[in-house]
Amino acid sequence: MPELKRLHAGHAPAVLAFELANRAYFAASISDRGDDFFARFTDGYHALLAEQETGMRAFYVLVDEDGSVLGRFNLVNIEDHTGELGYRVAQHVAGRGVATATVRELCRLAAAQHGLRTLRAAAASQNVASQKVLTKAGFVAVGPADPAHLGGKPGTWYRRDLVHDLVLKPAAVRSDPAGS
Repeated sequence: MPELKRLHAGHAPAVLAFELANRAYFAASISDRGDDFFARFTDGYHALLAEQETGMRAFYVLVDEDGSVLGRFNLVNIEDHTGELGYRVAQHVAGRGVATATVRELCRLAAAQHGLRTLRAAAASQNVASQKVLTKAGFVAVGPADPAHLGGKPGTWYRRDLVHDLVLKPAAVRSDPAGS
């Protein structure tokens, strides 16, 4: 069973493989990371780990039994018990409920591990799959998102209140907040 783990240094090779294998798939619905992202991957990855240490961000990976990364799930701009959710899943697991189950689990972790009460997420108008994931995971559309936030694409902000997530049972996806 896939396991949601806190991002750590040992995940770097699997994260890079995930990003490279799914680059064209991701670029079809969200902004491409660009060649510079891959050329400077190691430096950027270490910067993410340093940002995570500040508590303003928390990065997670969904790791398959074979050690490969199936998805990335991020909590950013954490402040005043609120944060923003971002995620991407591998093409070969898209449409199978993996993103929805993991977003639900991350909502529970956001409340329990990070003290968040509210999560926001933006989805581009043409990214229907992401809109469905958010809706199925309990998010509600709350208004237009600035296109600059979505790589120049129009979209919608979604919001989920997490107060009930502290008492809900964990989703089918196992989590390892310690990242071991």
